[in-house]
Amino acid sequence: MVLWILLVHVGALLAPFYFTWSGFFLFLALTWASGSLGVCLGYHRYLTHGGFDTYRPVRWVLVLLGQLSGEGPVLSWVSDHRKHHMLSDREGDPHSPRDGALWAHMLWLAPARCQEERRAHYKRFVPDLLKDPVIAFLDMLFLPANIALGLTLFLVGALVWDIRTGISFLAWGMFARLLYVFHVTWLVNSATHMWGYRNYETTDNSRNLWWVGLLAFGEGWHNNHHAFQTVARHGHKPWEIDTTYWVIWSMEKMGLVWNVVRMAPRAKAG
Repeated sequence: MVLWILLVHVGALLAPFYFTWSGFFLFLALTWASGSLGVCLGYHRYLTHGGFDTYRPVRWVLVLLGQLSGEGPVLSWVSDHRKHHMLSDREGDPHSPRDGALWAHMLWLAPARCQEERRAHYKRFVPDLLKDPVIAFLDMLFLPANIALGLTLFLVGALVWDIRTGISFLAWGMFARLLYVFHVTWLVNSATHMWGYRNYETTDNSRNLWWVGLLAFGEGWHNNHHAFQTVARHGHKPWEIDTTYWVIWSMEKMGLVWNVVRMAPRAKAG
């Protein structure tokens, strides 16, 4: 994991030297697909919290997009996040700022688990996902899928245009995109447990932080989410923009999702 994160950060250094508008628009499109659809909608609101139901093929597409966010295999991501909610800002929370801001942001990813520890972790926190053989298969394809995407981006740019465009597609569509998705997701773990305002009283230190809300596709309204974990919409106030929920709403209108959890917010804090 450390080598993978280091590779992404080093690779992103290419981006300023190989800027193309086509590479930049590829960055925007794939950031939305892997960040908003894959992580926020798929990994988080659907698989972790069950904020809606959907068809199995849609479920698998969301898992694949989540894998291509580079943040880790689906079973690892979901199990860690469910554990976070169980123990939020208490002993055993995988990434609480009470153990240090940098730990909460990214250092918590460094410690390794042996196979037995990992199996026990998955059995406890994601027994439902283990029952789906397609998800178990996709989980094993985490690194191969990301490597295949990087090679595809380079080859398309190089063969259709030229070598410089191929490097631009790789630098922007792969490395710069992963760098952005990594850090905006990690800011939810760190910044929104340190700064911001609270709409609700919760047992943890979760906060709503407007700039993380905007950068992370609506995930920054974190106090709202911790107060109502299964609710698909994280923005509860008119100004709390939640673009990921807009996608869920649109998918519902198209008949792709149903049973969207919309429990009305109750008592406000203070």
